[in-house]
Amino acid sequence: MTLANATVRSGRHGPPGTPHDKQTRPVGRNAGTWFLVLPALIPILILSVGPLLYGIALAFTDAQSGRTRSTQWVGGLNFQDLLHDALFWDSFRIGLLWAVGVTVPQFVLALGLALLLNQNLRMRWLARALAIIPWAMPEVVVGIMWRLVYNPDAGILNETIRDLGLGDGRDWLTGLATALPAVVVVGVWAGMPQTTVALLAGLQNTPHELHEAAALDGAGAWRRFRTVTWPVLRPVALSITALNFIWNFNSFALVYVLTNGGPGGRTRLPMLFAYEEAFRYGQFGYAAAMGCVMVAVISVILAVHLVGRLRGGEER
Repeated sequence: MTLANATVRSGRHGPPGTPHDKQTRPVGRNAGTWFLVLPALIPILILSVGPLLYGIALAFTDAQSGRTRSTQWVGGLNFQDLLHDALFWDSFRIGLLWAVGVTVPQFVLALGLALLLNQNLRMRWLARALAIIPWAMPEVVVGIMWRLVYNPDAGILNETIRDLGLGDGRDWLTGLATALPAVVVVGVWAGMPQTTVALLAGLQNTPHELHEAAALDGAGAWRRFRTVTWPVLRPVALSITALNFIWNFNSFALVYVLTNGGPGGRTRLPMLFAYEEAFRYGQFGYAAAMGCVMVAVISVILAVHLVGRLRGGEER
Protein backbone atom coordinates (compact mmCIF):
# COMPACT_ATOMS: atom_id res chain seq x y z
CA MET A 1 0.00 0.00 0.00
CA THR A 2 1.37 3.34 -0.99
CA LEU A 3 1.74 6.30 1.33
CA ALA A 4 -0.97 8.19 -0.55
CA ASN A 5 -3.48 5.36 -0.11
CA ALA A 6 -2.65 5.09 3.58
CA THR A 7 -3.19 8.78 3.93
CA VAL A 8 -6.61 8.64 2.21
CA ARG A 9 -7.75 5.68 4.31
CA SER A 10 -6.76 7.37 7.57
CA GLY A 11 -8.77 10.45 6.66
CA ARG A 12 -5.71 12.74 6.74
CA HIS A 13 -4.50 15.11 4.08
CA GLY A 14 -0.87 14.46 4.87
CA PRO A 15 1.41 12.33 6.99
CA PRO A 16 1.08 12.42 10.78
CA GLY A 17 2.76 15.38 12.40
CA THR A 18 2.03 17.79 9.52
CA PRO A 19 1.02 21.39 10.34
CA HIS A 20 -2.61 20.52 9.54
CA ASP A 21 -2.54 17.78 12.15
CA LYS A 22 -1.10 20.10 14.81
CA GLN A 23 -3.70 22.78 14.12
CA THR A 24 -6.75 20.54 14.36
CA ARG A 25 -6.02 18.45 17.45
CA PRO A 26 -5.67 21.10 20.21
CA VAL A 27 -9.07 22.74 19.51
CA GLY A 28 -11.07 20.48 21.80
CA ARG A 29 -8.35 20.58 24.41
CA ASN A 30 -8.37 24.40 24.49
CA ALA A 31 -12.16 24.47 24.70
CA GLY A 32 -12.06 22.05 27.63
CA THR A 33 -9.47 24.19 29.39
CA TRP A 34 -11.61 27.31 29.09
CA PHE A 35 -14.63 25.33 30.29
CA LEU A 36 -12.73 24.42 33.48
CA VAL A 37 -11.44 27.98 34.01
CA LEU A 38 -14.78 29.75 33.52
CA PRO A 39 -16.29 28.93 36.97
CA ALA A 40 -13.36 30.71 38.62
CA LEU A 41 -13.02 33.42 35.97
CA ILE A 42 -16.65 34.61 35.91
CA PRO A 43 -16.78 35.66 39.61
CA ILE A 44 -13.48 37.51 39.18
CA LEU A 45 -14.82 39.38 36.16
CA ILE A 46 -18.11 40.21 37.88
CA LEU A 47 -16.87 41.02 41.39
CA SER A 48 -13.39 42.46 40.70
CA VAL A 49 -12.74 43.53 37.13
CA GLY A 50 -16.24 44.91 36.54
CA PRO A 51 -16.33 47.17 39.63
CA LEU A 52 -12.76 48.30 38.93
CA LEU A 53 -13.63 49.41 35.41
CA TYR A 54 -16.83 51.06 36.65
CA GLY A 55 -14.89 52.92 39.35
CA ILE A 56 -12.36 54.17 36.79
CA ALA A 57 -15.18 55.43 34.58
CA LEU A 58 -16.90 57.02 37.60
CA ALA A 59 -13.73 58.99 38.39
CA PHE A 60 -14.24 61.03 35.21
CA THR A 61 -17.76 62.12 36.18
CA ASP A 62 -19.33 64.41 38.79
CA ALA A 63 -21.42 61.57 40.26
CA GLN A 64 -22.99 62.48 43.59
CA SER A 65 -25.58 60.96 45.89
CA GLY A 66 -29.24 61.60 45.12
CA ARG A 67 -31.61 59.88 42.72
CA THR A 68 -32.73 63.03 40.93
CA ARG A 69 -29.22 64.35 40.28
CA SER A 70 -27.87 63.77 36.79
CA THR A 71 -24.29 62.66 36.24
CA GLN A 72 -22.10 64.62 33.84
CA TRP A 73 -18.77 63.75 32.23
CA VAL A 74 -16.10 66.10 33.62
CA GLY A 75 -12.93 64.55 32.22
CA GLY A 76 -9.91 64.98 34.46
CA LEU A 77 -11.43 67.65 36.70
CA ASN A 78 -11.55 65.36 39.74
CA PHE A 79 -7.88 64.55 39.36
CA GLN A 80 -7.04 68.26 39.04
CA ASP A 81 -8.91 68.90 42.29
CA LEU A 82 -6.97 66.07 43.95
CA LEU A 83 -3.67 67.72 43.05
CA HIS A 84 -4.67 70.75 45.15
CA ASP A 85 -6.43 68.85 47.96
CA ALA A 86 -4.11 69.21 50.96
CA LEU A 87 -6.31 66.90 53.08
CA PHE A 88 -5.99 64.06 50.59
CA TRP A 89 -2.21 64.36 50.34
CA ASP A 90 -2.01 64.53 54.12
CA SER A 91 -3.99 61.29 54.34
CA PHE A 92 -1.68 59.84 51.68
CA ARG A 93 1.34 60.76 53.81
CA ILE A 94 -0.30 59.18 56.87
CA GLY A 95 -1.05 56.07 54.81
CA LEU A 96 2.60 55.72 53.83
CA LEU A 97 3.72 56.23 57.44
CA TRP A 98 1.20 53.66 58.58
CA ALA A 99 2.18 51.12 55.88
CA VAL A 100 5.92 51.44 56.55
CA GLY A 101 5.42 51.62 60.32
CA VAL A 102 3.44 48.38 60.31
CA THR A 103 5.28 46.44 57.58
CA VAL A 104 8.84 46.85 58.87
CA PRO A 105 8.28 45.81 62.54
CA GLN A 106 5.90 43.14 61.28
CA PHE A 107 8.63 41.56 59.20
CA VAL A 108 11.37 41.86 61.84
CA LEU A 109 9.24 40.37 64.62
CA ALA A 110 7.81 37.68 62.34
CA LEU A 111 11.31 36.69 61.23
CA GLY A 112 12.44 36.31 64.83
CA LEU A 113 9.34 34.31 65.71
CA ALA A 114 9.74 32.09 62.62
CA LEU A 115 13.38 31.38 63.51
CA LEU A 116 12.28 30.46 67.04
CA LEU A 117 9.43 28.22 65.88
CA ASN A 118 11.77 26.50 63.43
CA GLN A 119 13.87 25.19 66.31
CA ASN A 120 13.32 21.76 67.82
CA LEU A 121 11.47 22.97 70.90
CA ARG A 122 9.13 21.17 73.26
CA MET A 123 5.42 21.84 72.59
CA ARG A 124 6.36 23.48 69.32
CA TRP A 125 3.00 22.55 67.82
CA LEU A 126 1.21 24.50 70.56
CA ALA A 127 3.41 27.55 70.08
CA ARG A 128 2.72 27.51 66.34
CA ALA A 129 -1.02 27.24 66.95
CA LEU A 130 -0.99 30.15 69.41
CA ALA A 131 1.08 32.27 67.00
CA ILE A 132 -1.63 32.28 64.34
CA ILE A 133 -4.55 33.17 66.62
CA PRO A 134 -4.59 36.87 65.57
CA TRP A 135 -4.78 35.75 61.94
CA ALA A 136 -7.98 33.81 62.66
CA MET A 137 -9.73 36.83 64.18
CA PRO A 138 -11.73 39.27 61.99
CA GLU A 139 -10.33 42.80 61.90
CA VAL A 140 -13.50 44.21 63.47
CA VAL A 141 -13.12 41.87 66.45
CA VAL A 142 -9.44 42.79 66.76
CA GLY A 143 -10.34 46.47 66.72
CA ILE A 144 -12.99 46.10 69.42
CA MET A 145 -10.65 44.02 71.59
CA TRP A 146 -7.84 46.57 71.37
CA ARG A 147 -10.24 49.43 72.09
CA LEU A 148 -10.88 47.69 75.40
CA VAL A 149 -7.13 47.33 75.96
CA TYR A 150 -6.60 51.06 75.28
CA ASN A 151 -9.63 52.17 77.31
CA PRO A 152 -8.47 55.17 79.38
CA ASP A 153 -10.50 54.27 82.48
CA ALA A 154 -10.57 50.49 82.74
CA GLY A 155 -8.22 49.30 80.01
CA ILE A 156 -5.62 46.68 80.87
CA LEU A 157 -2.80 48.89 79.57
CA ASN A 158 -3.55 51.85 81.82
CA GLU A 159 -4.31 49.56 84.75
CA THR A 160 -0.89 47.95 84.35
CA ILE A 161 0.79 51.37 84.19
CA ARG A 162 -0.97 52.42 87.40
CA ASP A 163 -0.11 49.17 89.19
CA LEU A 164 3.57 49.60 88.29
CA GLY A 165 3.54 53.17 89.56
CA LEU A 166 4.48 54.62 86.18
CA GLY A 167 1.72 57.22 86.13
CA ASP A 168 -2.02 57.52 85.65
CA GLY A 169 -2.04 56.30 82.07
CA ARG A 170 -3.45 58.23 79.15
CA ASP A 171 -6.10 58.15 76.46
CA TRP A 172 -4.10 56.39 73.78
CA LEU A 173 -6.56 56.49 70.88
CA THR A 174 -7.62 60.12 71.22
CA GLY A 175 -4.23 61.71 71.95
CA LEU A 176 -2.74 63.58 69.01
CA ALA A 177 0.73 62.18 69.71
CA THR A 178 -0.26 58.61 70.61
CA ALA A 179 -3.13 57.71 68.27
CA LEU A 180 -1.07 56.68 65.23
CA PRO A 181 1.60 54.74 67.20
CA ALA A 182 -1.15 52.96 69.15
CA VAL A 183 -2.89 51.92 65.93
CA VAL A 184 0.43 50.82 64.41
CA VAL A 185 0.98 48.46 67.36
CA VAL A 186 -2.39 46.85 66.68
CA GLY A 187 -1.60 46.55 62.97
CA VAL A 188 1.69 44.81 63.72
CA TRP A 189 0.05 42.41 66.16
CA ALA A 190 -2.80 41.56 63.79
CA GLY A 191 -0.67 41.11 60.67
CA MET A 192 2.35 39.29 62.07
CA PRO A 193 0.95 35.70 61.93
CA GLN A 194 0.68 35.40 58.14
CA THR A 195 4.19 36.80 57.75
CA THR A 196 5.44 34.29 60.31
CA VAL A 197 3.78 31.39 58.50
CA ALA A 198 5.27 32.44 55.14
CA LEU A 199 8.76 32.86 56.57
CA LEU A 200 8.52 29.60 58.51
CA ALA A 201 7.63 27.78 55.30
CA GLY A 202 10.68 29.33 53.65
CA LEU A 203 12.91 28.32 56.54
CA GLN A 204 11.76 24.72 56.32
CA ASN A 205 12.83 24.64 52.67
CA THR A 206 16.41 25.40 53.65
CA PRO A 207 18.52 22.22 53.35
CA HIS A 208 19.66 21.11 56.78
CA GLU A 209 22.86 19.70 55.32
CA LEU A 210 24.05 23.19 54.40
CA HIS A 211 23.71 24.32 58.02
CA GLU A 212 25.63 21.30 59.22
CA ALA A 213 28.41 21.89 56.69
CA ALA A 214 28.64 25.57 57.65
CA ALA A 215 28.75 24.68 61.35
CA LEU A 216 31.56 22.20 60.71
CA ASP A 217 33.47 24.96 58.95
CA GLY A 218 33.23 27.05 62.11
CA ALA A 219 30.52 29.48 60.97
CA GLY A 220 28.56 31.09 63.78
CA ALA A 221 24.79 31.53 63.95
CA TRP A 222 24.80 34.96 62.27
CA ARG A 223 27.11 33.83 59.47
CA ARG A 224 25.02 30.70 58.84
CA PHE A 225 21.92 32.86 58.64
CA ARG A 226 23.56 35.35 56.27
CA THR A 227 25.19 32.81 53.93
CA VAL A 228 22.83 29.81 54.10
CA THR A 229 19.38 30.81 55.35
CA TRP A 230 18.90 34.26 53.87
CA PRO A 231 19.65 33.35 50.20
CA VAL A 232 16.90 30.72 50.37
CA LEU A 233 14.54 32.92 52.38
CA ARG A 234 15.07 36.11 50.37
CA PRO A 235 12.44 35.50 47.62
CA VAL A 236 9.79 34.66 50.22
CA ALA A 237 10.75 37.67 52.33
CA LEU A 238 10.53 40.08 49.39
CA SER A 239 7.18 38.71 48.27
CA ILE A 240 5.51 38.76 51.68
CA THR A 241 6.89 42.23 52.44
CA ALA A 242 5.50 43.65 49.19
CA LEU A 243 2.11 42.04 49.80
CA ASN A 244 2.05 43.27 53.40
CA PHE A 245 2.85 46.83 52.32
CA ILE A 246 0.02 46.81 49.80
CA TRP A 247 -2.39 45.25 52.29
CA ASN A 248 -1.47 47.73 55.02
CA PHE A 249 -1.69 50.72 52.69
CA ASN A 250 -5.25 49.64 51.81
CA SER A 251 -6.28 49.09 55.44
CA PHE A 252 -9.75 50.23 56.39
CA ALA A 253 -11.68 48.12 58.90
CA LEU A 254 -9.07 48.02 61.67
CA VAL A 255 -8.40 51.77 61.77
CA TYR A 256 -12.08 52.57 61.24
CA VAL A 257 -13.07 50.58 64.32
CA LEU A 258 -10.19 51.89 66.45
CA THR A 259 -10.23 55.63 65.72
CA ASN A 260 -12.50 56.32 62.72
CA GLY A 261 -9.65 58.43 61.36
CA GLY A 262 -9.30 60.64 64.43
CA PRO A 263 -8.25 62.51 66.37
CA GLY A 264 -8.08 65.48 64.05
CA GLY A 265 -7.38 63.26 61.05
CA ARG A 266 -4.15 61.88 62.57
CA THR A 267 -5.10 58.33 61.56
CA ARG A 268 -7.17 59.14 58.47
CA LEU A 269 -5.75 56.70 55.91
CA PRO A 270 -6.44 57.25 52.18
CA MET A 271 -9.08 54.52 52.14
CA LEU A 272 -10.87 56.17 55.07
CA PHE A 273 -10.71 59.54 53.35
CA ALA A 274 -12.21 58.10 50.16
CA TYR A 275 -14.91 56.35 52.20
CA GLU A 276 -15.89 59.62 53.90
CA GLU A 277 -16.03 61.50 50.60
CA ALA A 278 -18.26 58.84 49.07
CA PHE A 279 -20.63 57.83 51.86
CA ARG A 280 -20.59 60.80 54.21
CA TYR A 281 -20.49 63.65 51.70
CA GLY A 282 -21.88 61.82 48.66
CA GLN A 283 -19.02 62.75 46.29
CA PHE A 284 -18.86 59.46 44.42
CA GLY A 285 -16.90 60.74 41.43
CA TYR A 286 -14.30 62.45 43.57
CA ALA A 287 -13.93 59.36 45.80
CA ALA A 288 -13.53 57.19 42.70
CA ALA A 289 -10.69 59.45 41.55
CA MET A 290 -8.98 58.86 44.91
CA GLY A 291 -9.39 55.13 44.40
CA CYS A 292 -7.79 55.39 40.96
CA VAL A 293 -4.76 57.15 42.45
CA MET A 294 -4.39 54.42 45.06
CA VAL A 295 -4.71 51.70 42.40
CA ALA A 296 -2.00 53.45 40.39
CA VAL A 297 0.33 53.56 43.41
CA ILE A 298 -0.25 49.87 44.14
CA SER A 299 0.32 49.01 40.47
CA VAL A 300 3.68 50.82 40.54
CA ILE A 301 4.71 48.93 43.69
CA LEU A 302 3.73 45.61 42.10
CA ALA A 303 5.58 46.47 38.90
CA VAL A 304 8.75 47.33 40.83
CA HIS A 305 8.46 44.10 42.80
CA LEU A 306 7.93 41.97 39.68
CA VAL A 307 10.82 43.60 37.83
CA GLY A 308 13.06 42.96 40.84
CA ARG A 309 11.99 39.32 40.96
CA LEU A 310 12.59 38.86 37.24
CA ARG A 311 16.02 40.43 37.41
CA GLY A 312 16.87 38.28 40.41
CA GLY A 313 15.80 35.19 38.47
CA GLU A 314 17.96 36.17 35.50
CA GLU A 315 20.99 36.70 37.75
CA ARG A 316 20.59 33.23 39.22
